[in-house]
Amino acid sequence: MKLQLRRPLAFFDLETTGVNVATDKIVEIAILKVMPDGSEHVYNKRVNPGRPIPPESSMFHGIYDEDVKDAPSFKELAGEIAVFLGDSDLAGYNSNKFDVPMLMEEFLQAGVEFSLRGRSFIDVQNIFHQMEQRTLKAAYRFYCDKSLDNAHQAEADVRATYEVLRAQLKKYDGVSYEDKHGKVSYPVVNDVDALHTFTNLSKPVDFAGRLVYNDENKVVINFGKHKGKCVFEIFEKEPSYYAWMQNGDFPLYTKKVLEELWNEFRAQKKEPKVEKKQVKPVTADMLKELQTKFGK
Repeated sequence: MKLQLRRPLAFFDLETTGVNVATDKIVEIAILKVMPDGSEHVYNKRVNPGRPIPPESSMFHGIYDEDVKDAPSFKELAGEIAVFLGDSDLAGYNSNKFDVPMLMEEFLQAGVEFSLRGRSFIDVQNIFHQMEQRTLKAAYRFYCDKSLDNAHQAEADVRATYEVLRAQLKKYDGVSYEDKHGKVSYPVVNDVDALHTFTNLSKPVDFAGRLVYNDENKVVINFGKHKGKCVFEIFEKEPSYYAWMQNGDFPLYTKKVLEELWNEFRAQKKEPKVEKKQVKPVTADMLKELQTKFGK
């Protein structure tokens, strides 16, 4: 289907050093500019972020430091990118939450004027999520091909949830799943432990998602200025952060878990340090005595 356009529509995607709009940098930008007459123009450039690309980000998008060491910086490209986009409306996947604000952050840091006023923004992910709702009623219809007429009645809901899980096990039996690191597995199996692992991919500690496990199985903060930092590291450098969270508007269970971590941290700090014993050098006489005692 040909898009009905009054002016160009630029589909764009960014690969970056991370997901923090304020501090991370672009390493690749691709733009597909669709014109009102249906013709297409493509712009695709690697970008030197001016800093090392974290390994976890490189594993995700496949771009490593070596790939961008000779590439221009965004500041060097900003002018031509702004010209290429022109007065286009903007489109992307999760672009309203990530790509648009990231692009604007880079334009502002580069000192290049690029106004969003008067443009339209199409986020294809939002169309997907809103049209293909993820409610229990929608899942019941999708997996069980039944209508949940008495939705939101507690017993009806739990019975429907039970039926949906059984239908999922049947539908996804032998179906592969590829994670963000490219690892392929077959996770939807008739095993509670396996389903637990698959349905807790974010590895929450407190279930509210404020505290999560990182890839090293350490508890880290999952929001705000300390996102991604180890909780114990924050306790060490900024102990007042613990008091701030305990007095803040956080779920009680989050506070309970945080208190347990705080007590564990304090217990570790109070443990006496084990002094290393000095090892005396082995002399020739000592070596001879040992050989006599234990044999050569």
